[in-house]
Amino acid sequence: MNKNPKFMSLAEAVKLIQDGDQITLGGFTTNRNPMALCREIIRQRKKDIHLAVHSHGQGMELLIGAGCVRRIELAYGGVGRFAPTAIRFREAVRRGQIQFEDYSNFHMLLRFMAGAMQLPFIATTSGLETDIVKKAGFPEEVRGTGRVPGKKLKVVKNPWDEGEGDVVLLPPLNPDVAILHVQYAGEDGTVRIQGLTFADLEEAKAAKLVIVTCEEVVPTEYLRRDPDLNSLPHFLVDAVVHAPYGAHPTACHYFYDYDPGHLRMCAEMSKKDEDFKRYLEEWVYPFETHEEYLEKVGIREILKIRANPATGYAPGLDRR
Repeated sequence: MNKNPKFMSLAEAVKLIQDGDQITLGGFTTNRNPMALCREIIRQRKKDIHLAVHSHGQGMELLIGAGCVRRIELAYGGVGRFAPTAIRFREAVRRGQIQFEDYSNFHMLLRFMAGAMQLPFIATTSGLETDIVKKAGFPEEVRGTGRVPGKKLKVVKNPWDEGEGDVVLLPPLNPDVAILHVQYAGEDGTVRIQGLTFADLEEAKAAKLVIVTCEEVVPTEYLRRDPDLNSLPHFLVDAVVHAPYGAHPTACHYFYDYDPGHLRMCAEMSKKDEDFKRYLEEWVYPFETHEEYLEKVGIREILKIRANPATGYAPGLDRR
């Protein structure tokens, strides 16, 4: 057994998250969402969360649908072809149940980078002719309170050459907690992500606390053989949970594909309040452990999405 105090259960890791925290989620739409952690957040009934995500999908959708989220800053929210605009997210915005503010994908990445570098702002020329610059989402009364920036952004003249035009100044993001799902964690907490990292690395470096679930725990010596393949050093990681299939029903490259049947079912059940409540009652609340959730998924469904180690995806998977 690993005696490193960073290693803990899902329940113990989520207890590190407080009501009202600003949280960022690793992964992207249907890829490497930290689903085991999201389900445990819902089970522990965390509330008033301020989400700050790059482009997100199933994890964001469940947290919003379960009523855990008060406000969100994002570039995009959708579950691939199953819900091109995430359904519970869309309904929560339409009903005024959450506050939201949108940026571009590039803007959100820059904001996490600024937070990681401890900058007061970061400049770009991207987005100058778009409504992202022209329109804000959060109401004025919350500006400058909690984790809400005093301004969405600011357009100023280029200070080096005003004849060159305007630049956009974006506020940094320093979330209270970053939660990620990764392929490998070393016994010391070193993280290795295979495939696309999306905004995970910038999010983790910007956050005050980093919680990771992983497919495999491996000897630190193994990760040291190819240090250039590692993604985050152990001293940036505060908590590690061994949770195989912890991104299900989203994909984890080289381990398993996304689960089209489950994502399709969830999208269909998200269309009506009572059906989504039933989804939570069947697929989130009953389980004391992640292993119990996997038993519910079933070995047949798990084998369908198992990835080919050569391609990283499940061959022959019916994605309809």
